[in-house]
Amino acid sequence: MLGRGVAITYLSLVVLIPLAAVAWASGEGGPGEFWSAVTTPEALSALRLTFGAALAVVAINAAMGTLIAWVLVRDSFRGRGLVNSIIDLPFALPTIVASLTLLVLYGPGSPVGIDVAYSPVAVVVALLFVTLPFVVRAVQPVLMELDTDMEEAAASLGAGRFTIFRRIILPNLAPAIFSGAGLSFARSIGEFGAVVLVTGNIPFETQVASVYIFGRIEGGDIPAAAAVSVVLLAFSLLALVGMNVLQGRWLRHEG
Repeated sequence: MLGRGVAITYLSLVVLIPLAAVAWASGEGGPGEFWSAVTTPEALSALRLTFGAALAVVAINAAMGTLIAWVLVRDSFRGRGLVNSIIDLPFALPTIVASLTLLVLYGPGSPVGIDVAYSPVAVVVALLFVTLPFVVRAVQPVLMELDTDMEEAAASLGAGRFTIFRRIILPNLAPAIFSGAGLSFARSIGEFGAVVLVTGNIPFETQVASVYIFGRIEGGDIPAAAAVSVVLLAFSLLALVGMNVLQGRWLRHEG
């Protein structure tokens, strides 16, 4: 009982009370003020860009994260340990440093001849960088524990590689892929540091919701910042709850 009380108290102080304070600040002016704050042209533009980029990142991460995990688990090559370590670099690197790195690499005067800075593409690139590990690290342990006997049996019966992947491997990986994708989405819609430099934060073009919120705070409009924050919070919570529900259903089905 004591441990449970300490855990709940800590969770409340660190997470629940601050979130409740933001929700309270967003509703100080009533539902009308809340709706007005989240439906201004600039706010809607920032939200559309944020959710559009997040969905694109989820789709790319689901495919490429699964592929990278597959290569790390099923292929043997020199430098695999180094590549495996690099996957976690976005977790360790300060996001503002990531934004500066991407600006140098993909901005004006790019050493690789690719200039996507200050465009919506830069938003997607920045979010892909910071969310890369989620799907990879979710899928990798599942692949490591996956029994290959069924794959070998299917191959011996004449099944092709694509059929084996679609009918045997993918159903086992699906919960992990959805889990990583859900975390990628939640991280993407709230990311600030990685996009703040490389996107230029141009209203109606490259300004994402987190930067819009920062601008409202600098302008002293706390209720508007809180209102847009609540929208992001709600979608993040829905993504995480949906992810947990799907995982629970898969576990019950397997059981």
